[in-house]
Amino acid sequence: MSRFLPSRRTLLGGGLAVAGAALLSARGFAKGPAALSARTVRPASGEKKVSFSAAERSLKLMGADRPESRVWTYADEPFHLIRLRQGETLAVDFENRLPEHTSIHWHGLRIPNDQDGVPYMTQPPVKPGEKHAYRFTPPDAGTFWFHPHCDTVAQLGRGLAGVMVVEGDETKPYDADVVLVLKDWRLDEATGEWLPFSTTRGALRAGTFGTVRTANAEIAPKIRLPAGGDCRIRILNLDSTRVGDLSFEGMEAAVVAIDGNPVSPFPLKEWRLGPAMRLDVVVRAPAPGAEGTLVDYFSAKPVTLATFAGEGEGKRPSAFDPAPLSKGDIPEPKLKGAGRLKFAFATAAGGKSALAASAEGGDALDKALLDSLCASDKVNWSINGESWPAGDHSRVPPPLFTLRQGRTYVAELTNETPHVHPIHLHGFTFKVLSSTRAGAPVHFADTVLLTPKDRITIAFVADRPGDWMVHCHLIEHQDTGMMGYVKVV
Repeated sequence: MSRFLPSRRTLLGGGLAVAGAALLSARGFAKGPAALSARTVRPASGEKKVSFSAAERSLKLMGADRPESRVWTYADEPFHLIRLRQGETLAVDFENRLPEHTSIHWHGLRIPNDQDGVPYMTQPPVKPGEKHAYRFTPPDAGTFWFHPHCDTVAQLGRGLAGVMVVEGDETKPYDADVVLVLKDWRLDEATGEWLPFSTTRGALRAGTFGTVRTANAEIAPKIRLPAGGDCRIRILNLDSTRVGDLSFEGMEAAVVAIDGNPVSPFPLKEWRLGPAMRLDVVVRAPAPGAEGTLVDYFSAKPVTLATFAGEGEGKRPSAFDPAPLSKGDIPEPKLKGAGRLKFAFATAAGGKSALAASAEGGDALDKALLDSLCASDKVNWSINGESWPAGDHSRVPPPLFTLRQGRTYVAELTNETPHVHPIHLHGFTFKVLSSTRAGAPVHFADTVLLTPKDRITIAFVADRPGDWMVHCHLIEHQDTGMMGYVKVV
């Protein structure tokens, strides 16, 4: 592998930007990554037991000398981190100490449908004071996260999210392994109190942006790395709205995984990371006393998200040649004879949802059944002309598609709007085959960013039965209609 060039800003047609011309076809889309080695790390066994509770806690998001804010978290620290080895079974004892019901969706994990954590679809809501047990064995190593799936705009807006790292994909150890969570907060900067998490303008357009930008719940933190070392940075965009064009400055960097899924390393110049998406990057840490930065260029002015400082004596200089990760066990789609699906993401007729309107009309039963936390009184967005929630998650609509278990499906995702949509499919890791706009390697993912008027083709094996959500992860779009599900039988 040749020496990687230093990171610098580039922009390819408003899509995902990558470096490494040899990877790209004439259309600007990669023909496919070089083969990765098979996984040689022996899977672990046994059970990892964890207990945590969703509760309100205090946190000084704007700095030690600024007012505190009342956040919602799973533990005393923000973005509670669970680490386990591939092959271990995770047993979670979860308690809800919030004033409203909630649940936990395990984002990006290929787990049984009854563990997927969607209220009314896969489990009952966990009401205040109740406990709920989750138990599953993650089949894949990688970088994942977890969050609620009802009143998401407010619960996630207040910080209710966690990170899961499943270890076992490295071919040789890196010199450091750092989790970096990016999130905005909708705060009154004078008082630390919450501003409205959603606005009419934001829900109709690109979302309602936060006022305070953080990495690991700090404003532009300084992160210390072993000088000259090759360090793995697991970047997670856990914001409800923000899309970033990320670049490392003053440091060589290479992408080794997308949404936790290994790719043959390629140089990172700039990457457009939407809500819910993850990017594993190996960087060459700065020399002793030197610094590098992670910068977001998707704003009026570049924003420094974090600074990385080299500490220690420093390692012997060598060409930057980061070790690749090993190949996972995601089912490979068989394109010949695959079923064909089309998902059109579009606007919807405005106004109130039918269920919300009927409940306002005075029907006592409708009012009793209407779950205001899982309801929307506005419908702005649609998938294939259908909008959900049509008032209330507890009234489950028909599936968008019914799929046959074990069959491969090729799906065309089209964006018929002038706004971006990070589209997430629960339960499956799909292969991104092509895009009309974005330049990126063929890769596996669970969330893909549809840019305006974009068309992306994905393929996946429907290998597990159940009802699996598909939705935009720009939360105000999800909450006002851009959500549905597929049924695998």
